[in-house]
Amino acid sequence: MKSYKLPKFASKAFFAPMAGVSDPALRLVCKELGAGLVVTEFVNVHAISAKEKQLGADRIMEFVEFSEKERPLSVQLFGSDLKKIEEAVKVVTKHFDLIDYNMGCPAPHITSEMACSALLQEPELTRKIFKTLVKHSTVPVSVKIRSGISSPDKYLEIGKIAEEEGLAMITLHPRTVKQGYSGKSDWTLIKKLKESVKIAVCGNGDIETPKDAARMLKETGCDYVMIGRAAAKNPFIFKQVNQYINTGKYSKISERARLKYFFKYVEYTKKYKNIKVSSIRMQAMNFSKGCVGGKELRGALIPVKTLDGIEALMKKFYNGLA
Repeated sequence: MKSYKLPKFASKAFFAPMAGVSDPALRLVCKELGAGLVVTEFVNVHAISAKEKQLGADRIMEFVEFSEKERPLSVQLFGSDLKKIEEAVKVVTKHFDLIDYNMGCPAPHITSEMACSALLQEPELTRKIFKTLVKHSTVPVSVKIRSGISSPDKYLEIGKIAEEEGLAMITLHPRTVKQGYSGKSDWTLIKKLKESVKIAVCGNGDIETPKDAARMLKETGCDYVMIGRAAAKNPFIFKQVNQYINTGKYSKISERARLKYFFKYVEYTKKYKNIKVSSIRMQAMNFSKGCVGGKELRGALIPVKTLDGIEALMKKFYNGLA
């Protein structure tokens, strides 16, 4: 059975893929601040196949934007058509260090197409998908899953299939599809998964602080942790997690450092075609949290519709700090 080893990561803390959030600029900021691995927003295998036929495999930046500075970098795929998966893998395996397969997204418009978390109830199709991914990839393959549809009943079976078919890692968000992002994630399920497979396990869910990350590693025995919403609001959490794991304490982030990285993020976004003003506005609000005048700034940002307007407002509020 073909399989590939994971690359060596500089940190045990990874940045989770999030649609509309984990753009290449934010991923690069997270990487600079200590994320061991960053993952693209999920990409439909049908879209990759179609774009490849239209543009050619070498023009991948036309449909999946990334930077060499993000490496090691994972691309996340979704979709259940085996032929399209094969075609997509043959394209992305040339450009990325890992391929991650999404079986975790609970969005109804995605699951209705027998994709992502809907596959948790289709173990035989899942096995065929894993087999196809591994067969046509020249880099390690991983999968991100939830614990089940309405109860935590499928994650161990899917984990075993992943191991048997040569996947290198499985990331578990221990909430059900029905839960969405409500309630609490059950970290005991991560521990049970880690005890049932020999491949690497990454834990995900409810990591809000550096102490949470260290506690998940200790309580579950997982190899890595993946941070999503908390990292999108505070990319400095990666630096703090690494400090806490290594020393048992972490430093507070200054206003100057927060603003410096906001303007770095803005400069990075300008290098890519798909600039979303809404994303930049959201990051301006996130980076300003904890800063003097942040509440007033966030109110003033709401009606701003342009990148230049956001930059000007940030500089006006924090003149001399950035």
